[in-house]
Amino acid sequence: MSAQLIFCQAENDGPELGLPGDNLDLYAVMSLFQKSKTIEEFEKNLNLEKTGINNLDLNLDKKVDFIKVITKKNGNSFTFVLQVAVNKNENQDVAVILVDKDKNGKVKMQIVGDELLYGKDYVIEPVAKSSPAKTANPAYTGDEPVQSAPAVTAVVVETVPIVQYVYSPAYVPYYPPYYYGFYPPYFAAFTVMAVGIYRHNHYYHHHGYHGGHYHGGNNVYINNRNNFNNYNNNRSRSNTVRDNSTNNRYNTNRGNSRPSASTRPSAGNSNRAGNTSASGRTRQSASPSAGTSNLNRGSSSGSNFNRGGGASSRPSAGQMGGGSRSMGGGGFGGGGGGRRR
Repeated sequence: MSAQLIFCQAENDGPELGLPGDNLDLYAVMSLFQKSKTIEEFEKNLNLEKTGINNLDLNLDKKVDFIKVITKKNGNSFTFVLQVAVNKNENQDVAVILVDKDKNGKVKMQIVGDELLYGKDYVIEPVAKSSPAKTANPAYTGDEPVQSAPAVTAVVVETVPIVQYVYSPAYVPYYPPYYYGFYPPYFAAFTVMAVGIYRHNHYYHHHGYHGGHYHGGNNVYINNRNNFNNYNNNRSRSNTVRDNSTNNRYNTNRGNSRPSASTRPSAGNSNRAGNTSASGRTRQSASPSAGTSNLNRGSSSGSNFNRGGGASSRPSAGQMGGGSRSMGGGGFGGGGGGRRR
């Protein structure tokens, strides 16, 4: 039988990982991926504030980072790498989506979190079968009471729009032209929310899939180990992220409340490149060359850092402080319809 996707409402939030990956729920990412029609659409919706899926702040500037999606293809196997430009010299892979089609036309789909962000062997895949609705009996007081849960609807992976697209003659590879400091016009670096609120908002996705840490009560393993190993040999890792993680700097948004709408950046107060913001920060940008837009296409260098020549300089976390910055529709840059900030 074909693998199936299932959706249902969760009753309770699960435990946190205690790692940076708590701010990017891979169950929610997988749900968004299977609903998308193209890779570019998936990348856009992943980074929109209104979807609320991306809450990552790997460079600790108190703003959500842009996640680009890099596609690699080997025969009938696709690797979709979710990657953040931490600064102008370092990229960090966040997770990888693996899509494989066998000789019988059966498609398997998994997402694997990077070890720095999610711990070792964090693998998630669609649940293989549906389940009926459950109704709790309020009079039952046994050791294993049944929790209420709605009926779930199964979706065959082969019918998922993005899967049909990448295996169709109409498929056109998508190469994101973005790098550190140069982002698409739709992206505004909104404020990071408290991780507890973030996880509560997305935990209902968890019952549509199964997985987690292998050997931690999870028996999900990587389907195409060769494909994953090929990716793993060339993945990008950031020394900045490693240092922040080692020194437990990614726990600052735990226990905080989410900012109100009045504290969010407004669309009409954009600080254009080269201007100083109200908090005293200065951003400078250089025009992207044709060469820089292709740096994201191939594998990373031996040091696993992808350089974005001509990208802007970004202040460190210590320089940025806690002030909000205003972003909006202004400050658009050329080259791929992106915007510098």
